[in-house]
Amino acid sequence: MASVPEASLNKVLYVEDDPDVRAIAELALQDVGGFNAALCSSGQQALEVAPEFEPDLILLDVMMPEMDGPETMRRLRALDATRSTPVIFMTARIQSAEIEEYLALGAIGVIPKPFDPMTLADDIHRIVKENTQGA
Repeated sequence: MASVPEASLNKVLYVEDDPDVRAIAELALQDVGGFNAALCSSGQQALEVAPEFEPDLILLDVMMPEMDGPETMRRLRALDATRSTPVIFMTARIQSAEIEEYLALGAIGVIPKPFDPMTLADDIHRIVKENTQGA
């Protein structure tokens, strides 16, 4: 599994179909976390934006219409620009079997929703750090 050195974690692609959650995440990522964030409202939009944006990390909602998070992740893995980009799922579906399923798909972690906008960046850094230390 590819990992990103924490120091180079700057560009985050966030995929979320709910406009209210997306707005809160934008504030949490950019204003609180200091990330350069690209926000997408669908998996299809993520597939269009990702190659140009070249994110260091992808945050994916699990439950989205048309193309869910796991399918979006599979399709992003087929693109050269995001083949090895770490993915963290953000979801309210956090039963242990569900989390195991996300990790089995290749995600490096799961952040439960609703998330705390003040600690989202810290949660991201913690998950990335845990995955780079184990690499």
